[in-house]
Amino acid sequence: MSKHEVQCIWEAGAQLGEGPSWVAEQNRLYFVDLKNQTLHALDAGSGQRHSWAMPDYICWLIARRDGDGFMAGLRDGIARVWLEPELRIEYLARPFPAGSALRMNDAKADSAGRIWAGSMHNTDYAQAIGQLFRLDTDLSLTVADQDYHICNGPAFSLDGATMYHTDSFEGRTYAYPLAADGTLGEPRLWRQFGDGEGSPDGMTVDSEGCVWIAQWGGARVCRYSADGELLDTIHVPARNPASCTFGGADLKTLYITTAREDNTAEQLKEFPLTGALFAVRLDVAGVPAARFGR
Repeated sequence: MSKHEVQCIWEAGAQLGEGPSWVAEQNRLYFVDLKNQTLHALDAGSGQRHSWAMPDYICWLIARRDGDGFMAGLRDGIARVWLEPELRIEYLARPFPAGSALRMNDAKADSAGRIWAGSMHNTDYAQAIGQLFRLDTDLSLTVADQDYHICNGPAFSLDGATMYHTDSFEGRTYAYPLAADGTLGEPRLWRQFGDGEGSPDGMTVDSEGCVWIAQWGGARVCRYSADGELLDTIHVPARNPASCTFGGADLKTLYITTAREDNTAEQLKEFPLTGALFAVRLDVAGVPAARFGR
């Protein structure tokens, strides 16, 4: 049982709070409200808040190694985004046909600077038509896997040889062998989540190689060993934790995004902070988030 104190640091009221990303040189946490088409940022030192209205769903934001803007997942593809001096968006890939019901969902960069991004049907989650894309540093886009319902994650082992990736609809997290050239091996079922646990959603890895997974519907974030053994549970005062990442100067603050969608009026009354951004201090540190580019 976790003894950690979870604090609400921003009552953002997010419809679908996702994609938390820590940018150390800015001392800033970015996260998205996907369906409210808003990008948020919180300055950890001053507590100052920033928000940018986007022209469509924004699903994730990943910093670039060259520091020149960001990479972002929008509803229909992957774009380069600049926030200052004003918002500017330049699409790099649009993998879905015009009018498609597909959308981007979750993504992370690996240690080689590639982006792994999943897609899903926007409304009918029972359709296993989601794909997992790999965007290489030369901007080539490859379908790395397919037949997913809801792509979530991914996260990577400390040695970069394993990618963890989830189909939230099926409650399954897989472990893929990941070669240096970005080739995926045959996945194995790493963990099947059962009734009462919540559905596995966004995830991150700490400096000891353990995997932290936000559990949608379970009001918790859990820590697992590299073998999938449950090590710790952090109870979150929101029914739908959606994702998590480490930040702070020592990378010992776990930031947790949550979502108001898929809650009844009674559930929102039980969890009035649903949709907020939370933080909890931990004894273990995370690892710096990988960035896109060479």
